[in-house]
Amino acid sequence: MFRKFTLTAATTLALFTGPVMAAEIETEIHDFAFSFEGPFGSFDQMQLQRGLQVYTEICAACHGLELVAFRTLSDDGGPGLPEDQMRAYAEFYEVFDQSLFDGEGDFRLATPADKFPSSSLSNAPDLSLMAKARAGFHGPHGTGINQFVKGMGGAEYIASLLTGYHDEPECAPEDEPMDGYYNVAFAAGGFPDSCIDDHGHHMVPGSWISMAPPLYGDDVVYADGHSTDLEHVAEDVAAFLMWTAEPKMMARQQAGLTGFLFLVVLSVLLYLTNKRLWAPHKHKD
Repeated sequence: MFRKFTLTAATTLALFTGPVMAAEIETEIHDFAFSFEGPFGSFDQMQLQRGLQVYTEICAACHGLELVAFRTLSDDGGPGLPEDQMRAYAEFYEVFDQSLFDGEGDFRLATPADKFPSSSLSNAPDLSLMAKARAGFHGPHGTGINQFVKGMGGAEYIASLLTGYHDEPECAPEDEPMDGYYNVAFAAGGFPDSCIDDHGHHMVPGSWISMAPPLYGDDVVYADGHSTDLEHVAEDVAAFLMWTAEPKMMARQQAGLTGFLFLVVLSVLLYLTNKRLWAPHKHKD
C-alpha cells in the first residue's frame, strides 16, 4: 500500500512539475498599487464602478460572471450601486427561466436574485473566479506567502495581461507566423525553435495567446472624469474582477483584525492574572 501511495504521489508530482520545468517561460508581471492590498486595504468603490462599466461595455461580449448575483452590486464593500440602479442594471440582461410555460422555459428580464449570464463563447472562460484562480501564478516574486507579502497576485496578473500585448519578437520567423497574439505576461507553449536558446530557455518573455487585445486605451468614457488610458482601464477592470472573486474580502479582513486584537488583549489579561495569582507562590520554600 505504501509503495502504491509513493508511485501515485510521484506521478502526480511529475504531472504538475514536468511541464513547468520543461517550459521555463518567463513573464513580465508588473506590481500595481491596488487599494485592497494589505491587511488594512479596502476596495475603492469608484474604481469598482468603473471596472463594472469596462466589463459591461467590453468584456461581457465574450465572458460571463455566472457566480455573481446582480444583488451583490449593492452590497457594502462592493460597487455600492443604489438599489434602483442595481435593478435597472439587472434588467439589461435576459436569463433563461425553466419554470415558464409549464416547464418548457423561456427568456425573461433578469432580477436582482439572478446571476450574470455565463460566457457566450465556448472558448472564453468565465471571469467570476479568474482573479482568485490566478493568485498562485508564478510571478516575479514566486508563489504563496511571498506574493502576499510583496503585494503580487491575481489582479496584477490580469492587469499585466491586458497591458502586455506587443509586436512579435524579432526571433519569431516571419514565414512561420505563430497562432494568436504575442503577450509578455502570458505563459504557454508553442514557441518557435528560433526563440529558444541552447539551454532550452525562451529568449523573450511571454508567449502567444488566442485572445485579441480587448483594451487599447480610451475604450470607455467615465462619468467621474477618471483617466481612460490603457493602464488605468486595465487596473479598474482587474480590481472589479478581484471583487467578483473575493466579494467578502473586506469583511473577512475586518473579522481577522478583530480576532487578532481580541487575542492580544486576552494574552495580556492571562499574563497579568498569572502574575497576580501565582507569582507570590513561586519563590516560597
